[in-house]
Amino acid sequence: MTEVNNTPRLKNRFRGYLPVVIDVETAGFNAQTDALLEICAITLKMDAEGQLQPATTLHFHIEPFEGANLEKEALEFNGIYDPFSPLRGAVSEMEALKEIYRQVRKEQKEAECSRAIIVAHNATFDHRFVMAASERCHLKRVPFHPFATFDTATLSGLAYGQTVLAKACRTAGIPFDNKEAHSALYDTQKTAELFCGIVNKWQALGGWPLPDAEPEQN
Repeated sequence: MTEVNNTPRLKNRFRGYLPVVIDVETAGFNAQTDALLEICAITLKMDAEGQLQPATTLHFHIEPFEGANLEKEALEFNGIYDPFSPLRGAVSEMEALKEIYRQVRKEQKEAECSRAIIVAHNATFDHRFVMAASERCHLKRVPFHPFATFDTATLSGLAYGQTVLAKACRTAGIPFDNKEAHSALYDTQKTAELFCGIVNKWQALGGWPLPDAEPEQN
């Protein structure tokens, strides 16, 4: 007997892409020369009503790669004054990225998605650093789309008229503590809340109908 499955599926929402929220803290703006110092990734999932929500959080402090440039102004901005301090508990780019990619591929497979896609605030910046680090580590199986991203700066500009993360969150009713900002973990959590809120609000307004019913073998 064939039954109809009307349950919303994440694989149907973004053309088969699994959205993963990313934030990086760096020692400058040049992804090729400046150190990647911190990274956080939060995978997303969909509940039975089609609401998007955070799933798994992975957070790492990163050791500067050999020969990396460290801009003093960037370190002062993100509060990482001594990137070589053992108190940071930092790991190599290779270790951090391998663990993130392993979890992303696992959840991508579980969601039956064909690929993952980076969600970030001013996403081009984060995407560049992730891809540059992956290239330095000679990682061939990068789960993320090589150039496409979802940018919450653009989305929040459309939805709320704000492009700064703190202002966009507050306008959306999401508490934001400036003292916690510029930590990869905190900024990723807030970016995930913002992205999920925009996607879910769009659905509530009728912007995303339920996917076509899929036949399910009983």
